[in-house]
Amino acid sequence: MENYSKQREEIIAIVKELYNHPTAEEIYVLTKQKDPSVSRSTVYRNLNGLVKKGMLQQIAVSNGPDRYDYKENRQKHGHIICKQCGKMYDFHYNFDLEEIKTSVYEETRVEILDDEMLIKGICQVCKENKN
Repeated sequence: MENYSKQREEIIAIVKELYNHPTAEEIYVLTKQKDPSVSRSTVYRNLNGLVKKGMLQQIAVSNGPDRYDYKENRQKHGHIICKQCGKMYDFHYNFDLEEIKTSVYEETRVEILDDEMLIKGICQVCKENKN
């Protein structure tokens, strides 16, 4: 159990330090560099457990692998992803998300189970490279 705890803490530290919203594979590679004995399945299993416990956020990306973000002690924020290069950025907002969810529920009568803000666009670098 000590090994599991050590690996779990290492995974949390990696995601917490990175603001680029790494994929599971990127987290595995970084974890493997620090602990060569760790297996891919151990990292993936720990990621799933940390998401279930609410310590990490799993961000589903329609045109690529899911990304991970550290949830604790962060300001309210959403994510914007470049459709060209896949780079993901945080953005902070000051509107009342609960008010929006209430409005959406009143309009649709769909019970909101989870909320995640993901906006898609083209980053400045890709935009400049296109011209």
